[in-house]
Amino acid sequence: MIEPSPLNKKIRNYALILGSGSPRRKRFLEEMGLDFKVQPKSVEEIYPDYLKGKEISDYLAELKATPFKTNLKSNEIVLTSDTVVWHNNRSLAKASDKNEAFEMLRTLSGDWHEVITSVCFTTKTSQQTVNETTKVKFTEFTDDEINYYIDSCNPFDKAGAYGIQEWIGMIGISEIKGSYTNVVGLPTHLVYKTLTSMVS
Repeated sequence: MIEPSPLNKKIRNYALILGSGSPRRKRFLEEMGLDFKVQPKSVEEIYPDYLKGKEISDYLAELKATPFKTNLKSNEIVLTSDTVVWHNNRSLAKASDKNEAFEMLRTLSGDWHEVITSVCFTTKTSQQTVNETTKVKFTEFTDDEINYYIDSCNPFDKAGAYGIQEWIGMIGISEIKGSYTNVVGLPTHLVYKTLTSMVS
């Protein structure tokens, strides 16, 4: 069992809520030694067409916090998050089927892209959003490699149709500039820093 972290001791008078069903974000908070409860609430993830890059992830992270606002207690902090894969001036969201996943990975093959994760912290009286951008470069993939990855990992719940912690990340990432945990789905250093500032 992971011991409570120094931050966890500071937030004993608060109730931290993870407003996400992502097992990866849940695992990160656990590994950070934080006590929290998981309470995902669904929203329709639609954003205005004019938004770009981190504007999209900021907007969606804040949108996901909306269902919590009316019933929050004074000691509760809700954490909601969204990740965007940004490539050639467009967002690659979650793939709806194998064909879409294949096209996304074919587009990313052999090129750089940005992974942007925004995290929104909502209380009864305030809200702030932070974001992190990591640059990732893939090697060239063969069609067989892309098909193998899709068939074996079913990456349809991930932005850009891939998970850096999975097979394709192990064999296909040649360079990464920035936070690794951000690409997985949560910039843990920013979460720790922001929560610390909120409860200090």
